[in-house]
Amino acid sequence: MSVKTAVIGLGIMGRRMVEHMAAHPGYSPVAIWDPDAEACRLAQALAPQAQIAETAETAIAAADLVYLACPPAPRKSYAMAAADAGKSVFLEKPLGVDVQESRELVAHLEARGRPAAVNFTQAAGTALTTVHDAARSGTMGDILGADIIVTYPAWPRAWQKAADWLRYRDEGGMTREVISHFLFFSQRILGPLSVTWACPSYPGDDRLCETHMLARLETADGRPVTVMASVGGAQPDRQELTIKGSRASHRISEFYIDAVSDGGPFTELGERPADPRAVSLKAQLDDLLLCLDGRPNRLATPQEALQVQILVEQMLAAKGNSSQNQGDADVDFSQLDD
Repeated sequence: MSVKTAVIGLGIMGRRMVEHMAAHPGYSPVAIWDPDAEACRLAQALAPQAQIAETAETAIAAADLVYLACPPAPRKSYAMAAADAGKSVFLEKPLGVDVQESRELVAHLEARGRPAAVNFTQAAGTALTTVHDAARSGTMGDILGADIIVTYPAWPRAWQKAADWLRYRDEGGMTREVISHFLFFSQRILGPLSVTWACPSYPGDDRLCETHMLARLETADGRPVTVMASVGGAQPDRQELTIKGSRASHRISEFYIDAVSDGGPFTELGERPADPRAVSLKAQLDDLLLCLDGRPNRLATPQEALQVQILVEQMLAAKGNSSQNQGDADVDFSQLDD
């Protein structure tokens, strides 16, 4: 039987998930909710069987799985309410913007014991699976580190502008929205990271999010992950993660294009899918069914998402800690509130 699902937050990501859940035999969107009536109308057109709920609470009550695509600030309360009601939870990233609140959320989800995962879209994708297998098999040689390069002509990007909160420092920005994906990917391959230094740049309006980010992160044994991100200039979007090996390196472009180099030019592996977003979402939803069934899966756990969030918020605060890694519960992150 298909999983009865409620979707809370019907911006671009929420509507995409409604559409793909409606097309997937494993899911049945039964309830949708957003404070914006037009967003509800657009989402219901994608899944006519879903009912527009009067409140988020009534949407949660109608389903067995709750997918949260709302902005980060209200996500904690909805996720906790869903877990308290015995529902499974699938959250968009970032897990949150306040580290302590996210720690409380992760502990709450673990205490309730319901299936929970976070939608880092590369988790179940072919690229991460291929690189993971290549790294573990030794075909890449020693894994030496990673480079993350992200550049945009403008932020938010044109397709994101309806989500106005993305341009503000409180919840938005490319470090939370994009670089977080590549930090998750890097930690899956290299292991836990810590921030050794970070240098974000912000515009004159102190309400707005970062326009540049330079950072160095390291594994416990000193292997570096370098981040370079910028906004501005007439150019196409560029989103690249390179996992560097002593024998071969893999470069992931645009989240899914996997190319390998043994020292010469990068050569793409396999053919590009006609609709990469559809392939990615289906893979995530396939693994989410495994998660809901208590079986092994590749999705990001809430604890992994918390670890990524800690790195991101340290980078945005221009602070790092080279002596302790971000997984250590004894690290004092109160400095992030300074």
